[in-house]
Amino acid sequence: MTFEPVPRIGSWYQNTIGDAFEVVAQDDEDDTLELQYYDGTLEELDPEAWGSMNPEAIEPPEDWSGSMDVSREDSQGPEILEETTDWMTELDRLDQSPG
Repeated sequence: MTFEPVPRIGSWYQNTIGDAFEVVAQDDEDDTLELQYYDGTLEELDPEAWGSMNPEAIEPPEDWSGSMDVSREDSQGPEILEETTDWMTELDRLDQSPG
């Protein structure tokens, strides 16, 4: 059995009740499709369930972090870069210490 309309991994869709989700995997052996909703919930569907939800392709959400459980502060960058740089310096110093 095939999925109609054909889902694309990495594409975002919306079901009939307005829930946004991304297709994250397809298992050809089990003939299933794995979806991840914007809130992080995972769901596995068969072709019949996919067709009955009447998926409509949509643009990815502007705030991609919804399903990732990442705050805006965590995704900003400079603070993380500084922490990583300090961490790497500490590791380099450990590598250089005698035996």
